[in-house]
This record gives sequence, structure tokens and C-alpha cells, in this order.
Amino acid sequence: MDMHTRTGHACKEYEALLDDYLGDSLDAASRQSVARHLSDCANCRTALEASSQGARLFHAAGFVLDPSPAPGPAFSRVVMAWIGQEKERRAAERLNDWQPFVSLAWRFAATAMLALMLLLTYAVRGRGRSRQVVGPIGQQSAVVDVFAPDPTATPANQDEVLIMVAGSTHASH
Repeated sequence: MDMHTRTGHACKEYEALLDDYLGDSLDAASRQSVARHLSDCANCRTALEASSQGARLFHAAGFVLDPSPAPGPAFSRVVMAWIGQEKERRAAERLNDWQPFVSLAWRFAATAMLALMLLLTYAVRGRGRSRQVVGPIGQQSAVVDVFAPDPTATPANQDEVLIMVAGSTHASH
């Protein structure tokens, strides 16, 4: 009788070794230890038998349980070349994501340059024109009220008459 109460399951410490035992890939000491355990544990024997039957079914169906052959010496170069190409492709994709912003920046720069050229042209052309000369500092000119109608002109409507009367009464006070 085995020391575990589980039925149909291999012992945890021998579960990983059973496939290696079946494939004859254990060293002599480990193989002998597993064989001793199999003589005492019915659950591990049952698990080994189930694994053995599964391997026979795979072989009968044409599946090979052997690992694939080792890759050739050029394998690492091929993989590294593929990784390099993938990096370049992703970098190009990131650059394409920024393309609308780059185009907008160029348009903005061209517009700013055009505006600057127009301003400079206006400034240069304006230098040749005569400018209004301001009188001497000591002279004071009459202050013109832009909101009041011209007192020498005939009023155009009743509102202008009222503004003229109100303006003249306030000026006398």
C-alpha cells in the first residue's frame, strides 16, 4: 500500500521524473530511485502506465515525441536580422504617426514667414512717405469734442439741437 491517499495520481516528487524514466533520459542513480519507488507506489505505477499508453498512441498516429532538431548555426543571425527589420518597421510607423503634425508645422512656418515679409515690406515702403509734423511743445491746440456736433454747422435733427444746447449751457458754467 502506498503512503498517499490519492488514487490515480503520481506523487508530486516523482511526477516530473516519470516522463524522463519512460524516455530513458535519467542517470543511473535517479533511474534506480524511481524504480524503487514504482515498486512501492501503485499510483505512480498507474500514472506511468497511462503515460506509456499515451506515448504508444502518439507513435501509432504518426506523432513524434522527440524534440525538434537543433537549429543550424545561421539561426541566430536570421532571428537577429528579423528583429532588426521589425525595429526599423516600427520606427517607420512611429514616424508616420507624426507626419500630420510635421506637415502642420511646415504650413505654420510658411505662413509666419509670409506675414513677416508683408510686415517688412509695409515698414520699408512707409519710410519714404511724409509724416505729419507735430507742432512745438509750447503751443496748445484747441481740444475738439468728437461727440458734440460742430457748433458752426446747422443741426441735422432735434437730437443735435439738444446736444448743442446742453453743451453750451455746461460750457458757460
